Amino acid sequence: MIRPWRYAVLAETLAEIRPADPRALADARTHQDRLTKPRGSLGALEEVAIRLAGAAGTSPPPMPAPAALAIFAADHGVHAQGVSPWPQEVTVQMVANFLAGGAVANAFAAQSGASVTVVDVGVAADLPDAPSLLKHKIAYGTADLSVGPAMSVDQAVQALEAGISVARGLVQGGARCLITGDMGIANTTASAALIAAFTGHDPAEVTGRGTGIDDETHARKVAVVRRAIEVNDAATVGSQPSDALRVLAAVGGFEHAAIAGFVLGGAACRVPVILDGVIAGAAALVATALDPAAVDHCIAGHRSAEPGHAVALAALGLRPLVDLELRLGEGTGGLLAHPLVCAAVRVMHDVATFDSAGVSEKQA
Repeated sequence: MIRPWRYAVLAETLAEIRPADPRALADARTHQDRLTKPRGSLGALEEVAIRLAGAAGTSPPPMPAPAALAIFAADHGVHAQGVSPWPQEVTVQMVANFLAGGAVANAFAAQSGASVTVVDVGVAADLPDAPSLLKHKIAYGTADLSVGPAMSVDQAVQALEAGISVARGLVQGGARCLITGDMGIANTTASAALIAAFTGHDPAEVTGRGTGIDDETHARKVAVVRRAIEVNDAATVGSQPSDALRVLAAVGGFEHAAIAGFVLGGAACRVPVILDGVIAGAAALVATALDPAAVDHCIAGHRSAEPGHAVALAALGLRPLVDLELRLGEGTGGLLAHPLVCAAVRVMHDVATFDSAGVSEKQA
């Protein structure tokens, strides 16, 4: 169980999360069937709108705009094991690129009208102040998860609560949809370890090539993930929230913990959260282990080319809206999906019903 006297913000947030409202789900489904189109003709978009109605507790659901992207950045001690060809300094360099507006995430955010906030939860350097930067640094990167826990449980909760704080702050600032983003060299290694632990899949099935690695490096990466699971006794996750926290601390990253908190914070505010790729998928597994109702407030923006992402989405029961073989991270897939999510809800608000339009229905 979560000890509220020790982790007050986390405990209070979990207490506020509600599952999808069954009446709102039923009302939304009935409304969809009354719109001037063949039933089911909008496919997955109909389910998105119904899902958001259940999450909001009302039909039609509120328009999920404006959107706010939060890019959680952190470094990883496991980088020392040679799991990525990119130097660790790229994390801090890409943070600077986000803040300067020069990354793909910035371009996609401008296209969809989303704000961009960068959150330092564990970059291995001190960052200068910037208007779009929030500083919630837990430490200068995690420890090497292949030789022991990546962080303490207290650090994991600190990162979770940082993510909750960011979500609440963005919602209070007017955001009506949250999009997850991430930056951290070697973070797909931690993602694979989390997904293997939370789903029970073999590390070889969930460990991909990240930013693009050769066969030799990939084999080493799989071995590192396997060793991390064994060293940290993380082959299975128990049913208690404390079990999820232990495994998160053992093989996760600060950005994974913060994104999990971001998901929980959005769910507590009844604001939809569009998940990005494999890092977000791993984090969502943590969030739903802490409270299964959190997934009712999530939309899968896309399916990453990383094999572990498909496994995570299957475990979460989420259908991705976009499948373009993306593997960039940063929130790019979530940003591309946001206009589709808005379109799904716009249909509920603007399309006439058969009765109101005087259109004859299909004969039985």
